[in-house]
Amino acid sequence: MAEQSAHAVRIIDGIGNLADEYDTYLLDQWGVIHDGVTLHPGALDAMRRLADAGKRTIILSNSGKRASDSHGRLDSLGVDRSLYLEIITSGELVYRNLSTRTDPFYAALGPKFLIFAWDPNRGIVEGTGFEEVERIAEADFILCAGTDHQDLEWYEPALAEGLARDLPMICANPDRVSVQPDGSLKMCPGAIAEVYEKRGGRVRWHGKPTREVYEMCSEIAGGLDRAIGVGDSLIHDIKGANDAGIDSLLILGGIHGEEIDRPVTAQGIDALSRKYGARPTHAADLFKW
Repeated sequence: MAEQSAHAVRIIDGIGNLADEYDTYLLDQWGVIHDGVTLHPGALDAMRRLADAGKRTIILSNSGKRASDSHGRLDSLGVDRSLYLEIITSGELVYRNLSTRTDPFYAALGPKFLIFAWDPNRGIVEGTGFEEVERIAEADFILCAGTDHQDLEWYEPALAEGLARDLPMICANPDRVSVQPDGSLKMCPGAIAEVYEKRGGRVRWHGKPTREVYEMCSEIAGGLDRAIGVGDSLIHDIKGANDAGIDSLLILGGIHGEEIDRPVTAQGIDALSRKYGARPTHAADLFKW
């Protein structure tokens, strides 16, 4: 297991500095590869160089949509599928669980759900046999997969009734915020699920930092002995890597960009790490070579 507290965080210029140290790279999407609209500078070149060096890359995303949606997005951005082994999304895990219902939590679900979503895309429930309803009074559970309404108050009536009826919630995207193309932060489903859980609600979380996604990565890569997690979120990407016992690289230009004092120092990153309870092995401004 990586010793996250024994050494100072190593600040590097790019992933090329680590190419000799790791064989498997678990890459976040938003904040690392792209901003949802355009690729981040140097990201595609870094992925190509890792592939040329024979490295294994798995894209590990907290997207609340199925992996096919992420494939389509990366295809549109010019990221060839030969550059990575697989995409694992939290939304895909929700879809699999809703489809199989072998997990006790899912086996106990009633047939009707109320969904919080980004848009009309319902890929994570299509063909699963569950029925979407528009009123919380008709729902057996809440599926929290998006936040098309950015005002937490808008969700309050549904959350209050859900708590009163002890309705379980599935969180298909545990991110609290994401970075938009203009640099602003957007509220994500994890913020709603966190409120619900803190008030006593039952929440089933999927995605980083849960162990299940790292176990899947291990199966795909044939082990994580020389693996590193790369992401811009301390509580998701870095904590997930910490808990999985692998090293990590924090991308400073993402979610925590406004919290990092400049010039960047190991002491500054260490202070931020203590705040969030997760500590990276390395740090860099961008995911580039």
